[in-house]
Amino acid sequence: MLKAQRPGECQKYITVVLDPALLQVEGGGQILSALQAANYSCVVESQAVPCSVSWRRKTLSSQMEDGDEWTEEPNVLVLLRLEEFLSMVHNYKQGGQGCTEGQKDTLQSYVAGVMEKMPGKILALQVVGVENYFRVQSKKRPRQAAAGGNQEEEQGKRRKKKVKDSGLEITRLDVEEALVDLQLSKIQVNIFESCEELGEFATMLTKAVAEAPFRREREKTDFSFYLDKRWCGGVRVDRSGKGLFEVWKRQIQQFNRVSLEMADAVVSAYPSPQLLVQAYSRCSSEHERENMLANIPVHRGEGVTATSRRIGPELSRRIYLQMTSDDPDLYLDFMG
Repeated sequence: MLKAQRPGECQKYITVVLDPALLQVEGGGQILSALQAANYSCVVESQAVPCSVSWRRKTLSSQMEDGDEWTEEPNVLVLLRLEEFLSMVHNYKQGGQGCTEGQKDTLQSYVAGVMEKMPGKILALQVVGVENYFRVQSKKRPRQAAAGGNQEEEQGKRRKKKVKDSGLEITRLDVEEALVDLQLSKIQVNIFESCEELGEFATMLTKAVAEAPFRREREKTDFSFYLDKRWCGGVRVDRSGKGLFEVWKRQIQQFNRVSLEMADAVVSAYPSPQLLVQAYSRCSSEHERENMLANIPVHRGEGVTATSRRIGPELSRRIYLQMTSDDPDLYLDFMG
């Protein structure tokens, strides 16, 4: 069971289900080609929502029985044609301006309809060619502005009327406002410039769906207080001693309220614990030893945002006690 969940193995138990209508629109064929190139099992079956992609997982117990048992994954990918997407954005804009004639579909109403057909699913909408649409529109405007006379004005009116009727009289701001409103409902919307990018995304999403059980099980084994291993993970030290400097810096970082910059400052001044202990031995009084590190400068940031401060007497005292005290029950941090 564990082996079947591991990356590299779990892909064998996943089948991608594509709606037949998906293969009739731009980008749908690229999704199928990309999945097949990645050696994923694909089937074409009618779905509750046209132009959608869903996933099935073969249960391990089915290998020991006569028939196959499959479970439906919660993720659903839906490809919107560019014309549909722009029309929905236009309808959203018209609704915001108080025009409710016909109650035409918006992205919000479309998503609501999809969720009624597939309750409990995690929906992701995909659109291809939005940026290309804006590039084409930006090229048209200078040509229209260069034309003059009544003929140009009349043609401009006819063009504007045609665009308005088709629902494509929108701007980049209109698209952004519609997407923000939709994303507040936690619906993922991905806009791609090419069908190739769409195919790559579908492949990555399929891999993520396949590996989801493995990742969930791995998260269950972690402790709630376990930190990112980049910070608290062990440091490899070879036989030549390479890596000891990083171990020394990590030791300083373990003190409360000590940032990476503060630890860097201490170990830059005293590159090893032995050098620090030797420096303490050269001090003439207890007070001098406790404050020996207090004036070490700590630099943060770069350029105009750069700041500088000192280690300070409190941290200097804690490091001194940790490095020199023989009392195993000594409490270093009186501030908690």
